Amino acid sequence: MLDAKLLRENPDEARAALARRGRNPKEIDSFLEVDGRWRALSQRFDEARRELKELSLARAIEKAKVLKVSLKSIEEELSLVTTERDNLLSQLPNMPFAEVPSGKDDSENPVLRTVGTPGELKVDYLTLARNLDLLDVERSATVSGSRFSYLKNELVLLEFGLIRFALDLLLPHGFTPIIPPQMIRPEVYRGMGRLSGGQEEERYFLAKDDLYLIGSAEHTMGPYHAGDVFLAKDLPRRYVGFSTCFRREAGSYGKDTKGILRVHQFDKVEMFSFAHPEKSGEEHQFLLARQEELHQKLGLPYRIVEICTGDLGFTDAKAYDTEVWLPSEGRYRETGSCSNTTDFQARGIDVRYRDEAQGPIKGFAHLLNATGLAIGRTLIMIMENYQTETGTILVPEVLIPYVGFKEITTTKFKGLGGDR
Repeated sequence: MLDAKLLRENPDEARAALARRGRNPKEIDSFLEVDGRWRALSQRFDEARRELKELSLARAIEKAKVLKVSLKSIEEELSLVTTERDNLLSQLPNMPFAEVPSGKDDSENPVLRTVGTPGELKVDYLTLARNLDLLDVERSATVSGSRFSYLKNELVLLEFGLIRFALDLLLPHGFTPIIPPQMIRPEVYRGMGRLSGGQEEERYFLAKDDLYLIGSAEHTMGPYHAGDVFLAKDLPRRYVGFSTCFRREAGSYGKDTKGILRVHQFDKVEMFSFAHPEKSGEEHQFLLARQEELHQKLGLPYRIVEICTGDLGFTDAKAYDTEVWLPSEGRYRETGSCSNTTDFQARGIDVRYRDEAQGPIKGFAHLLNATGLAIGRTLIMIMENYQTETGTILVPEVLIPYVGFKEITTTKFKGLGGDR
């Protein structure tokens, strides 16, 4: 969540930031009005408690009884106003950096750079996968409904090869490997800012257990340090996580829903960093560089776009997307994001830092996240960009040591020792 003090002291800046996101700046006024009532009631409540303590010490029993009734009334009103205030604050997105380009939606995201040469369409990935017995969406629809799939044969080995490849590339850069929980408590999810701004529609909730399924490893990687205070010298603290992710993908339609591009369940390697506020911009560029390095070593043609204000995620102050060329559609499609959420999420889960072990707490850390590899989408891009004229799929050179074969052919899978 945002810093309420910042909103009080810089309301014009906050209104302007909200307007740049395409939101109504009057949302700031609504919050400030309730915040004013909350502050006044908090002061009355504190004063009444002090007076009650003084009356109790003076053994003024009758006056204390009257004040207790008044105090209970103030407390009840304060509770209602606190809830209203917290709800309004939780619906305000992070404020974008001044340098973030203005724009209404993803159509206005500027392209920063393009790497590699786009290939031409031969066969789309679904046709390739059926021909090579790599994917079965028909049987998964019978078992689980639409937007699920069975990955088979060499495609399974490619998935695990991608995971290990990503880990091997990232670990030397100071990342700690972690497999986080794939369920999260509602109050922790709110602290991460992932149940606000319409995001709740994307979540799967298990009411009987009072738990949500996560939409990304990031969602439970951040809370690993909830309530912790870092020493400045220990920042940045970097993690690389792997998880299965669950999303409703509400609002998606058409071709995206027929394959494995937009599914309800997918696997992902995720980078997460806890950074010093003065160095989070530098850390953001570091994470983006790792994201690009992964794509470059896979030999995939991609581009980097900067996310404009109208397309920024709810928690983001600045973000980039990596988009890979998809020949069957003749366009680039997103395979990963890279975001600086500043202290927005840290404030919600209470992650702070201090300069010295016994020194005062200086403030909240900055939290950043970046996709390492979205496995399903990366498999799509490999299938389409590495297909041959004869209908086979070449394996990116960097993955050959991980999977043990150079090409996927019509030969049925026979294990690693089988013919290719």
